[in-house]
Amino acid sequence: MNTIYRKISFFFLAAVLIGCGPYSFKGSSIPPHIKTIAVPLFEDRSSEFQIKEKLTDAVINEITRDNSLKIAGENQADAIVVGKIISVSDQAYNYNQNEKVNSYRVYITVEVEVKDVKNVKPLWKERWQQWGEYVLDPTTDARREGIDNALKKIAEDVLNKTVSGW
Repeated sequence: MNTIYRKISFFFLAAVLIGCGPYSFKGSSIPPHIKTIAVPLFEDRSSEFQIKEKLTDAVINEITRDNSLKIAGENQADAIVVGKIISVSDQAYNYNQNEKVNSYRVYITVEVEVKDVKNVKPLWKERWQQWGEYVLDPTTDARREGIDNALKKIAEDVLNKTVSGW
């Protein structure tokens, strides 16, 4: 009788392992043939100094950190990120009791598309707006830090949309 229970237990364990084997908790939506991605310099329709370089670098850093895809040149890549910065604008965010502005938010709007180079088709296209908060301080470049925070959020959005199926 003990042998029958072992065989049944073995059968169920094998069935569970086989059934769960191909499942990935990563939730990737990347087509299996895409292993590399190119991130050329973003187009910039704003007048913000060096923002396109900073956003391009932020997206490359996020993809590199995640390690789901490898960065490649445009001629060797399986996919390509095509993006443009639409606008950069500042808005007062927080006021003190004298109705003076305590902090601002800088809003960055971008349009990004990831294209499958091999199949010559878009994988996705989105328009996002992200923000970074800053306090005016003549001793620091607080606005630049606000911009950097917004760019980091955009880079995370690009990575998540590219590699995640959630």
